[in-house]
Amino acid sequence: MPLLEAVKEAAEKLTGVGKPAPDELATLVRARKPRLYRFKGDGFTPNHPKWPLVIYRGPVRFPKRLDPAAVLEDLFARNGWGDSWRAGIYDYLHYHSRIHEVLAVARGTAKVRLGGSKGRTVKISAGDVAIIPAGTGHQCLGASKDFLAVGAYPRTGTYDECKASRAEYDKARKRILKVRRPRKDPVFGKDGPLVRAWG
Repeated sequence: MPLLEAVKEAAEKLTGVGKPAPDELATLVRARKPRLYRFKGDGFTPNHPKWPLVIYRGPVRFPKRLDPAAVLEDLFARNGWGDSWRAGIYDYLHYHSRIHEVLAVARGTAKVRLGGSKGRTVKISAGDVAIIPAGTGHQCLGASKDFLAVGAYPRTGTYDECKASRAEYDKARKRILKVRRPRKDPVFGKDGPLVRAWG
C-alpha cells in the first residue's frame, strides 16, 4: 500500500473522519443485478467447478465527504468479510485455493483478466465489486494511475496464493472444493445475490 494511503487509513481509524456512520452504510448500497461469469479449468488455472465469479456494477455510492476505501472496508466488515487491504491488483495470473476474495474499486479504472489465460477480460471502474470464488484466476492487465482496490476475505478459509501451473492444478482442485460458502454477500448481506448464486 502506498505510504499516503497507509497514513490516511490510520488517521481514519483514529479520528473517524472519512468513514461512514454504522447506520449510514445501508443507505449507501443500491440494488444491482449480479453479472455471473463461469470459467472451466484449463489445466493451469482450476477456476471454481461450481460457483461463478460475480460482478456488481456500482452497487455502492460514495458521497464526497467519505473515503471510498473506508466505505468499502466497513461494508465488507459488517457482512463478515475481513482482513481488508488497500492496493492495486497483482499484474500476474494467480488464484486462491483455500479462500474466496472480494475485490472492489475505490477509485480509478483497471482492465483485469478473469478465469486464467483462456478467461475473459473486463474493465472495472470506481464502485464496481467482484467476488472471486476460490480457484478462479485473476490478474491486472493495466490500470489508471489513481487506481485503488480494496480486498477482503470471508471468515471461512485460509489465505494462500497460487500461480497458474500444471504441477499444482490437481492438488488445488481438491482444496477448492473444501472451501465453504460464505454466510453473507460482502455487499448485500445474508439475502444478497451471492448467497443464491453460490447456493
